[in-house]
Order: sequence, then structure tokens, then C-alpha cells
Amino acid sequence: MENSFFVDSEKLSQAALEKKHRLENDPSSRTNHMEYLEGMEIIKSDICEKVMSQARDYDYSKYTARDVVAALEHESVSIEDFKALLSPAAEPFLERMAQRARAETVKHFGNTVYLFTPLYIANYCENYCVYCGFNCYNDIRRMKLNMEQIDKEMKVIADSGMEEILILTGESRAKSSVEYIGEACKLARKYFRMVGLEIYPVNTDEYRYLHECGADYVTVFQETYDTDKYETLHLLGHKRVWPYRFDAQERALMGGMRGVAFSALLGLSDFRRDALASALHVYYLQRKYPHAEMSLSCPRLRPIINNDKINPLDVHETQLCQVLCAYRIFMPFVGITVSSRESESFRNGIVKIAATKISAGVSTGIGDHESKYSGKESDGAEGDEQFEIDDARSFDKMYKDMSAEGLQPVLNDYLYV
Repeated sequence: MENSFFVDSEKLSQAALEKKHRLENDPSSRTNHMEYLEGMEIIKSDICEKVMSQARDYDYSKYTARDVVAALEHESVSIEDFKALLSPAAEPFLERMAQRARAETVKHFGNTVYLFTPLYIANYCENYCVYCGFNCYNDIRRMKLNMEQIDKEMKVIADSGMEEILILTGESRAKSSVEYIGEACKLARKYFRMVGLEIYPVNTDEYRYLHECGADYVTVFQETYDTDKYETLHLLGHKRVWPYRFDAQERALMGGMRGVAFSALLGLSDFRRDALASALHVYYLQRKYPHAEMSLSCPRLRPIINNDKINPLDVHETQLCQVLCAYRIFMPFVGITVSSRESESFRNGIVKIAATKISAGVSTGIGDHESKYSGKESDGAEGDEQFEIDDARSFDKMYKDMSAEGLQPVLNDYLYV
């Protein structure tokens, strides 16, 4: 088993600094990012090869305006049509794409928009991902909430009216064990009708345990499907193992989870290829597990504390809109989430076109919901945020704004019997 590692001090030791320097500058000091580590479950699945063969062969420069028009005229959009809609040739047709996407969204989801909020319960991490604020070498305030603190945070959120929560941790088994996360899920069931998880990938039996504790669905960001780029961004930790991360959603479904969510972090690599791979990951898994609920999100890289190493590949709002519209046209039934990384104006617009779910009352810090929700002065005993958000609207403000846009905010649509 790879040694657990995290920086649990205000300043890096000399030895840690030297290791960090080696990881950044000497690729031979890193483990093979395509080889499983001890304890990682290997499943037999053909999904990865199907997705990656399409992504590798995707030459978006070959598509023409004629291909885009043909795709928009087809009642059922093929993979080849989807590739055309993601290509640069589709950019002049964004208005037509938005109209088609809007029609599909209304047909399958009506005017509803689902609201949820994330709750970070720990920010310790054993990975060195150079673009993430939680990475083990970043000098930030680390914190792990105990069950009493988690209960308090959840009550504050639930009292605002929220009925769905997404529980997140940094990726550290040492600090945030599966059992710890399971106890948080049990607490969440006291307050919320829907409980999601965005944690480090685990094995099938562990997903089954977390489902039994109350988790409904699992979100995993692949970050980028470009395996070569992935290797240069994830230098240490279990997250470095690309194929184990890729199969996480399938293991979650094998473990009984009702739903799974997918995403690439746009800006890390070629966003068109990452968008194609993300959607095909959903497309092929949906056919293998037709009973499962699946959703996509489309986050863009955001600033983090102490970050001067990442120069994101620019993905502008028009390109983000193109990706989201292409997702909706290609897979009309799939949920699409747009996070608080995006601006208020963009989110207000995209929920009327393609998105079906948005976050509200968001904090990416640890233990600060009471101060943020109630206006109380912080006592300073809080953990630092993973990244900066853009849209900081409260749940109440978001609910009112969505209603004013002619949409029907939905907090939960499940009946438990």
C-alpha cells in the first residue's frame, strides 16, 4: 500500500520540500499512474476502452457547418452528430443549439430546476494535485469536523429549507475513513431527503456500506481524460492512479448506489476531447446500467489559495454553453449540474436552456456554515476553502431568483416508503 501522506503542519519540513521538488521536476520519482496500488479493486469492464478509443480518434477540425446542420436536424443524435456539435464548426450555430437544447430540457424536465448544497466535512488530503487547494503540499488551515460539528452544520443547512446535501472530503483515508464518512451519511439522513457523496474513490464493498449508511449517489470528477496530461497534474497519492478513478462510478453502481455523476475539470486539457469523453462515459454506462440515474457537470478551473503553477486553457462562457447544449441534445434524459464556480448571470441563463440542477448557499470551506448562513462573526476555527466560488447566493435568494425566472425550484422528488 502506498504510504499515507499529508502535511499536517503550518510549514513544510525540509524533507517534504525536497520530495515536492523531486515530484515536480523528476518524472522518474513518481509511481506509474496507470498501475493499480495494493488494495485497489480491479473490475472487468469494457467501458474504458470504448470511451478512450473514441476520445483518442476525435479530430474535431474535420467537422463542417454541414455536419452541424445535419446533426441538429436529426431527431435522435448519434455519437458522430455529438462530435460535430462539440466541434469549432458548431460555434456559429450556438443559438440554434440553445433552442434545440431548450426544447429537449422542457420536454423531459419541464420548467423544474433542482437545488442542493455541498458540505465539506474535512480538507485533509494525501494527493498532490497541483491545481487543487486541498493538495497535501498546500499551506492551508486543515480541519476535520467531528460528528457533533457535522450535526450542527447540517442543522444550519436544513433549517434554511434545503433537502439535498452533497458531502465532500479531501482525499485522505487516514483522516476521513470510510467509517467516518458513513457516520456522516447517517447524520445526514436525519435532516435531508437526498444524500450525495463526493469523496475519494473506494471499492465496491465500501460503496455498498456507504449506501447502507444513507448515501444515494456518488460524484467523481475524472478531472481530465487525457492520461498523459493527468500524469503531469497528479504527482502523488491514490488519485494518481487514473484507471481506478475511471471505474469509480461503475463500482458505485455495483455497490448499489442509485445514481452517479461525472465530470471533467475544463481547462486542464483539451476541453472538447474531455467533454466528449465525459459524455461517452455516461452514454456507455447508461446502456450497461439502464436503471441508474446519471448526471453530468461542466466545471471550469477556478483560482485556489497559494496557486501560481496552473495556467488553465481558457474555456470561455460561449464555449461552456456550447458544451452544455451539446450534452443536452445528445442525452436528453441526463441531469446537468452547473456549480457556483460560474457567475450568477450565466447560471440564470443556462438553467433555462440545458441545466437542471444548481447549487445554492455554497461554501467550500470547513465548518463555516453557521457564520455564513446566520451572519455570526466567525471564531476563526474553520478550514480553508478548496477553490473560490463565483455565485455566492443563499438558498433563499436562489429559490426566489429561480422562481422569478419562471422556473419551478425543486428540493426533492423522491418518496420513501
